[in-house]
Amino acid sequence: MANTKLRFLWSRLFKFNWVFGLILLVAICVPRFWMVLNANLTGNYGSIGIIMAISALVPFIFLSKEGRKQIGVTKPKNYTWILYSFLAGIAISAIIFALGYILYTNTLNNWFVYIGRSYNIATDLNAQDKLIYFIVFAVTGMCFSPIGEELFFRGIVHSSFSVSLGEKQATIIDSLAFALTHLAHFGIVFIYDRWKFLFIPSILWVLAMFITSLIFIQCKKKTGSIIGAIASHAGFNLAMIYLIFYQL
Repeated sequence: MANTKLRFLWSRLFKFNWVFGLILLVAICVPRFWMVLNANLTGNYGSIGIIMAISALVPFIFLSKEGRKQIGVTKPKNYTWILYSFLAGIAISAIIFALGYILYTNTLNNWFVYIGRSYNIATDLNAQDKLIYFIVFAVTGMCFSPIGEELFFRGIVHSSFSVSLGEKQATIIDSLAFALTHLAHFGIVFIYDRWKFLFIPSILWVLAMFITSLIFIQCKKKTGSIIGAIASHAGFNLAMIYLIFYQL
């Protein structure tokens, strides 16, 4: 039954189980990790958009229509929870921002400060230009990573593990994979012309991303659709970008 989720061609090569999920994690997350680190070094983030697009396409490449439906690519059952999901994403982003600011103020030990620096935005922008940049970053941030990461992590990866190991174990695995992947965004940092590993800040960041992933999963469950997770992720990114632009 598990293989009915895969397209006919892929069902002859793979079983839809934890092994398939692990293959996907290695195939997508390892190159992405390296790409993000390289982008932090060079300032060229074009490849990140490509890997996000590939992540979004993975369920459509491998899964049948029924398989896509089973991972949540379907109409929401509860539209009210789409709004709640969006607001939940904003809330957790604000909490993570507050924690970082309380502990590390405006230093590069603060995850949002380091991520904001990667945007390479001039510090002397006037209010109108700053607003334009904010809108561009906000629209991009609310589309690319929410769609790509949710279809991948909370979608096909989560379901492939849940088939074999159960819902609870799948939730832990895909959340841990999501959190560790974000070490490339903050934790392993390039500052003062050298690489550093910020041990305590990175542990807090990974823990924050793990909890955030749990919230995204709950939003998916509450809406009965991957759209719930996407909405929550979009709210998280919108709040993060706003806080980086206007509160740091």
